[in-house]
Amino acid sequence: MYKDVTIVPFNGKSPQIHPSAFIAPGCRIIGDVEIGPEVSIWYNCVIRADVNRVVIGARTNVQDGTVIHCDSPDPTQPAGWPTIIGEDCLIGHLAMVHGATLENNAFVGLSATVMNGCVIEEDGMVAAGALLSPNKRVGKGQMWIGRPAKYLRDLSPAEIADNRYGVVKYIANGKAHKAALEGL
Repeated sequence: MYKDVTIVPFNGKSPQIHPSAFIAPGCRIIGDVEIGPEVSIWYNCVIRADVNRVVIGARTNVQDGTVIHCDSPDPTQPAGWPTIIGEDCLIGHLAMVHGATLENNAFVGLSATVMNGCVIEEDGMVAAGALLSPNKRVGKGQMWIGRPAKYLRDLSPAEIADNRYGVVKYIANGKAHKAALEGL
């Protein structure tokens, strides 16, 4: 079904991948993972849900080399930290998302890290290279930058529109890559 992709059931949970999703070669998808319609998971990503769950909503794209994980329950967090990614999100190359929530239309830049308990609200952006330390909340339409990340400013309507258009471009590109790979 998927060329050169590792899909591993773990602890009785198997990844659930919508048939319209594009999963690129080299990806590793393990455990309690749910991938929605028209999602694109690009080359050499790792999505490991061995100690909690990972949900990726419709039309989200996860770019090359990204790692998505979650964290197990402990005395301070009985439910642990699942990773819940909403619809129409953009996650840049080599990002790390760990035990966090991304609301619809959230943006995580290239090589950014988003840690346990973080929330990126709708249209919020964590800029390239930023480190969002545990339990931070990026407000609706805000841009955070730096290591550790701090609020910089609100995104303009044009920037939000550009991010939303990026989702449309990645859906089309994912379909093109999927078709190209089916021909091999």
